[in-house]
Amino acid sequence: MALLRATPEFKPAEVVVAEEVMDSYLADPAGFGYNTLVSEADSVINGYICYGPAPLTEGTWDIYWMAVSAEKQGKGVGGALLAHAEDKIKEAKGRLIVIETSSQPGYEKTRRFYANHGYEAIARLPDFYAPGDDKIILQKRIG
Repeated sequence: MALLRATPEFKPAEVVVAEEVMDSYLADPAGFGYNTLVSEADSVINGYICYGPAPLTEGTWDIYWMAVSAEKQGKGVGGALLAHAEDKIKEAKGRLIVIETSSQPGYEKTRRFYANHGYEAIARLPDFYAPGDDKIILQKRIG
């Protein structure tokens, strides 16, 4: 949770939700419907990704949360987490991955990261999060 609190893109309310998701996952990893991967070195968490199958779909998965510590950004941690999640999704017969993010300037680096990993913007919902803060929906076909 310290990683999320230190990530400026995550608002305090979002950190609360992420903590609830993580607590539920830790209470019942097999039955919760979310999957979590953590990158750790020398007992320090460098990043994590949370993903799961989209309810009521055939082979569509969502990436819900992803964060990498400021010190490790640009060093391959995020790419490795994303690639590992994609591999796990492929193993589970996933065919499509969807990511939702903000249009705010502070998320430009995030959107560029996903574009560099093969995700394309397919929709924009104006004023979704707040006035002037659109939801950008990204997708990647993997199967």
